Amino acid sequence: MSVLVNKNSKIIVQGFTGSEGTFHATQMIEYGTNVVGGVTPGKGGQMHLEKPVFNTVLEAVEKVGADTTIIFVPPAFAADAIMEAADAGIKVIITITEGIPVGDMIKVAAYIKLKPCRLIGPNCPGVITPGEAKVGIMPGFVFKKGKIGIVSKSGTLTYEAADQVVKQGLGITTAIGIGGDPIIGTTTKEAVELLINDPETEAVVMIGEIGGQLEADAANWYKASGSKKPIVGFIAGETAPAGRTMGHAGAIVGGSDDTAQAKKKIMRACGIHVVESPAEIGKKVKEVLASK
Repeated sequence: MSVLVNKNSKIIVQGFTGSEGTFHATQMIEYGTNVVGGVTPGKGGQMHLEKPVFNTVLEAVEKVGADTTIIFVPPAFAADAIMEAADAGIKVIITITEGIPVGDMIKVAAYIKLKPCRLIGPNCPGVITPGEAKVGIMPGFVFKKGKIGIVSKSGTLTYEAADQVVKQGLGITTAIGIGGDPIIGTTTKEAVELLINDPETEAVVMIGEIGGQLEADAANWYKASGSKKPIVGFIAGETAPAGRTMGHAGAIVGGSDDTAQAKKKIMRACGIHVVESPAEIGKKVKEVLASK
């Protein structure tokens, strides 16, 4: 089944003709992703990477039926790009851009609540459904098709988890990088919920980090759901000092509940199989599936 993106997704790239957009769109197309065009204001009517360029997202929706977008627009203009996509009727908006001002994201969060769309990110590696669609910046060769869903705040740990799952002879339904900013469109809980409710996904890997309540919320939802699908969890940032952001703007220990130790305790209490090191993720997934 997969979630969010598949071979039928009609994907456009906002910031298509810029260096980042061009580089990653090329990789996406080579992977076999159904990229139907891109948007760069002022360059409409041209062709780029053998795909049409449009001035606006609405034009891309009307002319090529776009329903999914990936955004590589610079931080100062990215919030507008997200709202433009939502306004045009795009269903899945994947925002890679890092460094969007928090004030801008507050406006975006309020705006998209009123629209029938799902935002992934910002500051995330994107979403991949192996063998079907790579809508992001992740290395496609690491991911093989299978029955394990991945939800992660960390880009590199997403790839690490996928690599380990594959090395255990398993594979991935969909991997979702939710992003490391303080305000993101899809929370850990929402991404976990999508995968738990996906009939093809048999287990979920949930990778979190210090700061915020996202993992605790996901763990509490999982316990309340009564789902029998196992979740393997890891929290990065065990050794982080209090009050300092670590790598991501949202990764900061603000209080005693934000620490890796506290999060792991909540996750264990909710029935999640927590590992102490990212090196144990693959083995633990195999183990919990075998004991199902």
